[in-house]
Amino acid sequence: MDDNRIFKFQKQDSIGSINSVDTGLAYAVINSDETLSALQVNQLVAIESPEAGKHIIGMIIKIYRKADINNLSIEESEELEEVGVYNQIKLVFIGELRDKLGNDRNVFKRNVSNVPRINAQCYRIEGEVLTDLMQSISSCIKSGIHPLSIGKYSMDESSVAYLDGNKFFQRHAAIVGSTGSGKSYCVAKIIEEMSHLKKVNAVLFDIHGEYSSPDFKMDGIKQYKIASPGDLATKDKLSNGILMVPYWMLNYEEMQALLLDRSDQNAPNQAMLLSKEIMIGKENKTKSSTYSGLVTLDSPVPYDLNEVLLKLKEYDTHLDEGAKPGTTKQGAYYGKLTRFNQRLENKLQDKRMGFMFSVSDEEMNLDWLKSFCHTVMGDDGSVKVINLSEVPSDVLPLVIGLLSRIIFSVQQWSGQDKAHPVALLCDEAHLYVQHLESSDSVARIGLKSFERIAKEGRKYGVGLVVISQRPSEVNRTVLSQCNNFVSLRLTNVDDQNVIKRLLPDNLGNIADNLSLLDIGEAIVVGDATLLPSKIRIDEPSIKPSSQTIPFWDIWAKDKSSQDLDEAVDNMIKQSK
Repeated sequence: MDDNRIFKFQKQDSIGSINSVDTGLAYAVINSDETLSALQVNQLVAIESPEAGKHIIGMIIKIYRKADINNLSIEESEELEEVGVYNQIKLVFIGELRDKLGNDRNVFKRNVSNVPRINAQCYRIEGEVLTDLMQSISSCIKSGIHPLSIGKYSMDESSVAYLDGNKFFQRHAAIVGSTGSGKSYCVAKIIEEMSHLKKVNAVLFDIHGEYSSPDFKMDGIKQYKIASPGDLATKDKLSNGILMVPYWMLNYEEMQALLLDRSDQNAPNQAMLLSKEIMIGKENKTKSSTYSGLVTLDSPVPYDLNEVLLKLKEYDTHLDEGAKPGTTKQGAYYGKLTRFNQRLENKLQDKRMGFMFSVSDEEMNLDWLKSFCHTVMGDDGSVKVINLSEVPSDVLPLVIGLLSRIIFSVQQWSGQDKAHPVALLCDEAHLYVQHLESSDSVARIGLKSFERIAKEGRKYGVGLVVISQRPSEVNRTVLSQCNNFVSLRLTNVDDQNVIKRLLPDNLGNIADNLSLLDIGEAIVVGDATLLPSKIRIDEPSIKPSSQTIPFWDIWAKDKSSQDLDEAVDNMIKQSK
């Protein structure tokens, strides 16, 4: 007999036997009232398979007691009368465990090759057996790598909950939950587990700065921030954790979305001249380099936007020689670029946008992009937290979309056998991966990057983790590509329905109680766990600064610690 088997049930361990079988579900008669009372909805049960060396895994979706028969619907009563016994459970099949498949032991398969026979024995899956079952599903456990453990199973808190780290990031994931549900702690716990890996490579877009606090620090986590107006004069910004996002990193489509007004009747002329001058600037910059003659309009190469503006002003005011000697006439583009030039000039002078337009000689260096990529996505074994809390909300989708596109492009242009996988964790994704396409072209351009990553990222080693308190406002294309869901408490009906529609049909009613989950409790479904589970998230050792403020307790204190003068100064300087 194989001692490595997970299921080593004895006859006396049986909780009951199968009494009725359908294609994807079965009823089991329970041996005693005491056993029935100990069972819970969503608990896992092992059922004897007609084939030796296999067990069918079922999930309890209903529990019936004889005393409750009068409270059932007519359909349910008739269904139970048909099988003749009332003290029973209803099970839905969710897979099978094979003791051996080829050279592999304890192999879980989603499909059920044979439904159980009548009188097949049923056994409760709990304690070490449950932990071992979940470990067998996780490829990380098998390979001896530090596993992705996020908490304990709610049905049996002596069992550690493991996820398959490969499938969690390969096939994209969504972490959703209403405000106060413990979503930030869940994210922090996952990041903490990631940081233990020697060559982890991930980028977290921190929208509110909650993961950029001093309490959210440990080996394997590096914190950066997008440059605020007060950071623009800093030397050697990358080494000081300050990121610029220079305008020349924008491709032509992004530049147009940011600067061009499509309603302007002169927009075609403006676009044509802008592209011409940008191309000239890039060619001049690379003239004596190895890139000479190889760059395109979309190549991320530095060029001087102030020089482009000067040339466009010349076009706007240029006078040609008139028909009569000594006279002049308006040039072909006279007055047609005035509004565009004003918009461009405003952008260059807008200190809120200094991280993009107030570039120094440091960022104009031809090799700066290499240093930037080594900082943001280098395989130095760290999760890079990028604080975007001071980025203006109107350009936030563009900035995050640009950073994501650069990361995806680097992966795409790397040799397939050399690309080091990277994960993008998108906090508050509903703000920039939006469901309803805004008329704002800036938001649409940012969204395109995420749609492409969701569809093609797996091929190039880019994983996506969508984090949101409003999944109903997240882009459906992106969300539908997520094959793993960690759903904490959701109180909004629209949000609940979005998640329910994306879950597999055979999960019974596991998703029916999304609004009743406790703080820090989550339903985890997808390729990373295979078996849908309700998990209580472990408290992370690193704390995001998202603790709920105790209004009543603070109001009851003798005095306030808030410094309003400092807050007003920060507001004026647009920097904390």
